[in-house]
Amino acid sequence: MPRRHITLNCPTCRGVVAREDEFFPFCSDRCRLIDLGKWASGAYKISSPVLDPDLIEDQPSSRSDDKSPGDDDDGGGKVH
Repeated sequence: MPRRHITLNCPTCRGVVAREDEFFPFCSDRCRLIDLGKWASGAYKISSPVLDPDLIEDQPSSRSDDKSPGDDDDGGGKVH
């Protein structure tokens, strides 16, 4: 059975790229560097934050039993 020739479009210029191409998945070094520049400049963003369990432990808790000294329990936020 012959091996299937897989192609896709370059993410930068949308030109056709074959899996065997040198800069796959980009069509050229220029397109690869343009994409890298977009990541470095912040043009691309991950939609939701990635939370490392170690970092979560270091952040202050938002539980209601962790009140600061001087907080009252009336829950209304009124100043007496």
